[in-house]
Amino acid sequence: MSHSPALKQTPDTPDFIVIDPHKAMLASSLEKIKVQGGTQLNGVIPISGAKNAALKHMCAAMLTGDPVQFTNMPVYLKDIQTLAALMKEIGVAMTLRSDGTMFINASKIHSTEAPYDLVRRMRASVLVMGPLLGRFGEATVSLPGGCTIGSRPIDLHLDGFRAMGAEIILEDGYVRAKAPVGGLRGAKIMFPKVSVGATENVMMAATLAKGETILMNAAREPEIIDQGEALIKMGAKISGLGTPEIRIEGVSALHGMTHDVLPDRIETGTFMIGVALTGGTVRLQHTRTDFLTSLIGPLQKAGVTIEEDGADVIVHRNGKPLVGTDIMTEPYPGFATDLQAQFMTMLTMCNGAGMVTETIFENRFMHVPELRRMGADIAVQGNSAIVRGVTKLKGAEVMATDLRASVSLILAGLVADGETTVDRIYHLDRGYENLVGKLEACGATIERLSSGLHEE
Repeated sequence: MSHSPALKQTPDTPDFIVIDPHKAMLASSLEKIKVQGGTQLNGVIPISGAKNAALKHMCAAMLTGDPVQFTNMPVYLKDIQTLAALMKEIGVAMTLRSDGTMFINASKIHSTEAPYDLVRRMRASVLVMGPLLGRFGEATVSLPGGCTIGSRPIDLHLDGFRAMGAEIILEDGYVRAKAPVGGLRGAKIMFPKVSVGATENVMMAATLAKGETILMNAAREPEIIDQGEALIKMGAKISGLGTPEIRIEGVSALHGMTHDVLPDRIETGTFMIGVALTGGTVRLQHTRTDFLTSLIGPLQKAGVTIEEDGADVIVHRNGKPLVGTDIMTEPYPGFATDLQAQFMTMLTMCNGAGMVTETIFENRFMHVPELRRMGADIAVQGNSAIVRGVTKLKGAEVMATDLRASVSLILAGLVADGETTVDRIYHLDRGYENLVGKLEACGATIERLSSGLHEE
């Protein structure tokens, strides 16, 4: 694999091989995390690059045949490695380095079909469709898999492609998309509801369409802004990022570039909540607060101190009891659904009660029975849960049901009396880099129990 001089690799930071996704999932499905509660968190935690931006950047790199470089990539996440394996399967040359640098060269893609065996492991894989359709005029992608947190159909993605002239056929579990003769055409697309994935997928395809595409009721997440800024570096003409109306003027070709991935706001928020639960002071390195205002307000109301110090954020709780407060998940800039389970865990230890209302996914309270096993007082009615604070949680054997639920149980274990064992942690590996090591460095008594399987 060759790179332009600007993208030349240096020998001081080793490359590593993308592990087989099936083997990785098998290994981590047999592993557990054991937590001993009762210790404050004090120390420094480096925040990784945002998973929900990094995955989209990898897909967007297929829009050009030039080499592309990303830094601050969370290269050890299972989702990143699953997508890397999928892209290599269709001919994308890729190098991942242990310092978080990723080199991608999509000049020799030999297939526009994303196979079921890889797509089923992660629903974000469907985002290869936009780049392949935009650049090559066709894409065949298996219907996606992923978490069990509720129905997340891709109808809005497909409707967007249809509006740009693509023919869409669903057969044998695959979506087959084909652009009209001459390529995709710009269009006005009104999303009937805000969809992060549809906004990202259609925006990527539109960068190479003929004419202007206007996305109305578009998602406004920071990760979409980051994706758009990277596409602009590649030569795309995009305006309106961060607003409900994004305009994309199609260009004939995109080119290579280098881009630094923004920090992970969900990881940042998770550790903020961890400090709120345990007490102590933690410096979160290389992150920001502006994309977490919907979390910071409720945390401050509950009794947590949060301040910025350059590129770091310092989170502190002095031991005073937390106070219950209400949250409702909403599309950005509202409260992130990906922080709901963690916040609910915090409410279990607050004075008084708090209400959690989930408006994004209909099946995202699966962590509630597990928290109840630890002594939490939670009553669910429809899409709302009333959480009444208790004086203590008790360690127990619990099972992770999805990515964010898994980390919420680990947070509960940090404050529970005795020992908590979290099973099925392969969910956790999809979205948190070195969670055990980061918590351990701040004083947590936590360890990963090996399955006995070794990745080669």
